[in-house]
Amino acid sequence: MQGNTCHRMSFHPGRGCPRGRGGHGARPSAPSFRPQNLRLLHPQQPPVQYQYEPPKLLKPVWIRCTHSENYYSSDPMDQVGDSTVVGTSRLRDLYDKFEEELGSRQEKAKAARPPWEPPKTKLDEDLESSSESECESDEDSTCSSSSDSEVFDVIAEIKRKKAHPDRLHDELWYNDPGQMNDGPLCKCSAKARRTGIRHSIYPGEEAIKPCRPMTNNAGRLFHYRITVSPPTNFLTDRPTVIEYDDHEYIFEGFSMFAHAPLTNIPLCKVIRFNIDYTIHFIEEMMPENFCVKGLELFSLFLFRDILELYDWNLKGPLFEDSPPCCPRFHFMPRFVRFLPDGGKEVLSMHQILLYLLRCSKALVPEEEIANMLQWEELEWQKYAEECKGMIVTNPGTKPSSVRIDQLDREQFNPDVITFPIIVHFGIRPAQLSYAGDPQYQKLWKSYVKLRHLLANSPKVKQTDKQKLAQREEALQKIRQKNTMRREVTVELSSQGFWKTGIRSDVCQHAMMLPVLTHHIRYHQCLMHLDKLIGYTFQDRCLLQLAMTHPSHHLNFGMNPDHARNSLSNCGIRQPKYGDRKVHHMHMRKKGINTLINIMSRLGQDDPTPSRINHNERLEFLGDAVVEFLTSVHLYYLFPSLEEGGLATYRTAIVQNQHLAMLAKKLELDRFMLYAHGPDLCRESDLRHAMANCFEALIGAVYLEGSLEEAKQLFGRLLFNDPVFLWNHLIFFLQEPNTDRQLIETSPVLQKLTEFEEAIGVIFTHVRLLARAFTLRTVGFNHLTLGHNQRMEFLGDSIMQLVATEYLFIHFPDHHEGHLTLLRSSLVNNRTQAKVAEELGMQEYAITNDKTKRPVALRTKTLADLLESFIAALYIDKDLEYVHTFMNVCFFPRLKEFILNQDWNDPKSQLQQCCLTLRTEGKEPDIPLYKTLQTVGPSHARTYTVAVYFKGERIGCGKGPRYEKGIPGIALNEHPVYNFPQMAHQKRFIERKYRQELKEMRWEREHQEREPDETEDIKK
Repeated sequence: MQGNTCHRMSFHPGRGCPRGRGGHGARPSAPSFRPQNLRLLHPQQPPVQYQYEPPKLLKPVWIRCTHSENYYSSDPMDQVGDSTVVGTSRLRDLYDKFEEELGSRQEKAKAARPPWEPPKTKLDEDLESSSESECESDEDSTCSSSSDSEVFDVIAEIKRKKAHPDRLHDELWYNDPGQMNDGPLCKCSAKARRTGIRHSIYPGEEAIKPCRPMTNNAGRLFHYRITVSPPTNFLTDRPTVIEYDDHEYIFEGFSMFAHAPLTNIPLCKVIRFNIDYTIHFIEEMMPENFCVKGLELFSLFLFRDILELYDWNLKGPLFEDSPPCCPRFHFMPRFVRFLPDGGKEVLSMHQILLYLLRCSKALVPEEEIANMLQWEELEWQKYAEECKGMIVTNPGTKPSSVRIDQLDREQFNPDVITFPIIVHFGIRPAQLSYAGDPQYQKLWKSYVKLRHLLANSPKVKQTDKQKLAQREEALQKIRQKNTMRREVTVELSSQGFWKTGIRSDVCQHAMMLPVLTHHIRYHQCLMHLDKLIGYTFQDRCLLQLAMTHPSHHLNFGMNPDHARNSLSNCGIRQPKYGDRKVHHMHMRKKGINTLINIMSRLGQDDPTPSRINHNERLEFLGDAVVEFLTSVHLYYLFPSLEEGGLATYRTAIVQNQHLAMLAKKLELDRFMLYAHGPDLCRESDLRHAMANCFEALIGAVYLEGSLEEAKQLFGRLLFNDPVFLWNHLIFFLQEPNTDRQLIETSPVLQKLTEFEEAIGVIFTHVRLLARAFTLRTVGFNHLTLGHNQRMEFLGDSIMQLVATEYLFIHFPDHHEGHLTLLRSSLVNNRTQAKVAEELGMQEYAITNDKTKRPVALRTKTLADLLESFIAALYIDKDLEYVHTFMNVCFFPRLKEFILNQDWNDPKSQLQQCCLTLRTEGKEPDIPLYKTLQTVGPSHARTYTVAVYFKGERIGCGKGPRYEKGIPGIALNEHPVYNFPQMAHQKRFIERKYRQELKEMRWEREHQEREPDETEDIKK
């Protein structure tokens, strides 16, 4: 903080400001840095947890199933293997009847229709050729190449789907295996399809031995009740109800049976309908009256025949052609009624199958049409109300099933009796509505751009206002076109439709299951990654975050268009939507307004988890950890190598090309989550993403484990065999315990004891401190054994790590770029030199000047002194001392940097303001800098620099270098030229932090008056 002094300071490891992991962290309040109040003592805090605890959901006191009714036998003599219930011959007959009437109904209907072979496109031919021949070059072997996108015709693909003869209606979209609404789901090469989470290939998965179909396999299955919170859009006013034994059993969700216990798997979070949902899987006592075959018959009926989720594969694509294996999960619909004393009764599975068989009848029987048309209006309305929300199916059509929203019996031709009309209110896919229209998108971009320009323009012309209104009107016209509207009304004849017995609430819950199964399978495969890295994460969400690329979005856990089509056709009619901002509330980082908004936020006092759900922040932390580990080991490993050589070696180790090789050792490309598209198609892009993922993994290990765990992992990957690292400096070899006995004979060391007393730290090897203060101009001597350039190299990495960790923990809303700006404002020559000056380091600098006069050191030299001191502090003590030092001397300055917007250098700030004044359709005007005058000798020149904008000079400044002259301009230019963006930024900060700015200004004035008052007292 400007004006602060740090001449007396005492800090101890573990007793500095609390940190997220072990001794550093919370942003201290900014006290006046006076000698008497700098001894900050704070207790350590436990590690920050990055996973929210699941809420305590209500569990029933006891659970029972309805009667088995001779469908199941629980006699121990009848059991097979580890089951508790076995099906009887009566149950087998029920399964055969269900399979005959409902299970094979769709296949029979499709077989009865004439075959239709769609015309092939150029993309189909390319995919077939790529599957026959492997790609030879690495550049083309990862995913779809650019040539695929060039030949792919979206319009032709949509027309091909529209032309299907079995299509139910022009506005109802259907699912085809491996297809989206506008073309193939996967355009990857044959080689790329054999790996990757995006292809549903989870590392470590193995085929599961099939369950015994006519038993419940209670000994090998683990039961979990699935529930969703909040219940919005999942509790409907017309739930699916089954009447049995004079009681009503209401659908409440699904039971899931897993083949392995779901331990150490975090809750599944997903955004749907613009609402943050959490899917809970709660372990409960298993309902007994079911058999695995009955579960599979129901799953095929619901997920394949009704919802048509053809791309949802619970076995895995690697096991499709292998011997028969079992799905990884079985699902059972839960129809329950509540009992006294907190109990719950679950309907047996055979009763659900019997109910579906009973309901399987024509929606409007042909022989009943004439009778129905004669019904009274009240009677017809009652029947139509019963049908609302019901799912009906027309076997063999595309799509096969649809939700009834209205049932009308109007007869337009009195001479011909027609079937009642099913009215369905659906949603047109985005690709076919105005949202996917290229003309609308182009017009919308131009509208937003013009609106932004006018908002930042000093004077808005009337013609510009009219132009903006015209574009807004044109957008509205496109939205209101019948062919472009998202909401569509579909009218279908009820002829050929059959009742299914289920309603939209069952489909709503069912569409959450693909997301949950993907989440569970992914976290189970991450346990395989734990073995590869040799470290087991306690916070599983942190490991998932490290593997998540910014392009990844958890949509539906499967083909997104299949899920959207099924939800539109069979989900609830009018879901309640949340705020659209939930999608980009913590993800948006582009734009000047977003930058100012985020960078104006102060740090949190306590360690706070971030809601940014990709690995860029962890990569920011991991990059600092990797650089620190590399710098420390190079410093010890090459004790005679100068700073330039160390920097060269470090660059070779931390470059992305090398880190990608280390990531390949861990097979991170098999675990990474990224978009199934062209983002990482090229091998070079994938390698870059792998390097970033590796840095994020190192950051996650450091954050949860320790620096030692991160060092061990990095070392194992760098060196295959265990090696012994030389980590002793010559100071430690000459004086293993301490060298403080040399103080009596050395005036230089005697002077440094004054600095030790001032800061409150006693060095074990005081010659380390002496070397840190030895400038480069000093020749070799036996006291310091060299100058401080090597220590400056190490100190820079140490400060980067400590600052990075602090910013990562206490600024949870900042993205990687924002954190970099804050770190640059904190760890730079200007700030470091100011701290060094406040600590009086210039008085203890060891130079080759024999006159013993005070030497005025340059800013860069003072900054190097501080970095060297940091290195000496780390080598002699440990990292905790450095944490506490920066807690006291650096981190309190962040508040002032943010309030004064010091993170934004003047040149960048001027560039941003000039870009906001650009004119539509023209290249933006940018400021031009010109050198007006150069004065002085070559080693001490002064430059006069001017800046011009739109041909007009708007400022002038001086500096010892060309780059130093530019910040001087920024102090004078803004009043000359009208920059609305600059005024907006100032008003924004003033409104947001009026009280903080007032206190900061008062404190600065008080500190400026303090020296004058002291002089007056002395006089």
